[in-house]
Amino acid sequence: MTGLRLSSALKARMQDWARAGYPSETCGILIGRCGGEEAEVEEVTAGRNLNVERARDRYELDPADLLAADEAARHRGLEIIGVWHSHPDHPAVPSETDRAQAWRGWSYVIVSVSRGGVEDLRSWRLNGSDFVEEMIRS
Repeated sequence: MTGLRLSSALKARMQDWARAGYPSETCGILIGRCGGEEAEVEEVTAGRNLNVERARDRYELDPADLLAADEAARHRGLEIIGVWHSHPDHPAVPSETDRAQAWRGWSYVIVSVSRGGVEDLRSWRLNGSDFVEEMIRS
């Protein structure tokens, strides 16, 4: 997989959630299709961050949100293809914690957000034990 197709409208939705949740990390799910050289995001959802103790620099996606998104995706003939989350006051680059929790085959969109707004949005995919950046196409 070399790329991620993500519409401007879906990017804007994640950016809005990241701004609204600042200074805490926000998170959610990417729903779509995988095939060929790229994955296509058809829907994004917001999830609850259960990590209240370190919400400024960690997220724990609520398993109930993940299960609900999976059920809704399957009903539409789609699948979960990844997760998105924000990095308040940090670059849109995966942390060691992100790498340790990542699943092979999924895309990880990271939204860098600060008090001034969204700084960057990038996507990553686990390749072996390291992340490689994915090209985002609209």
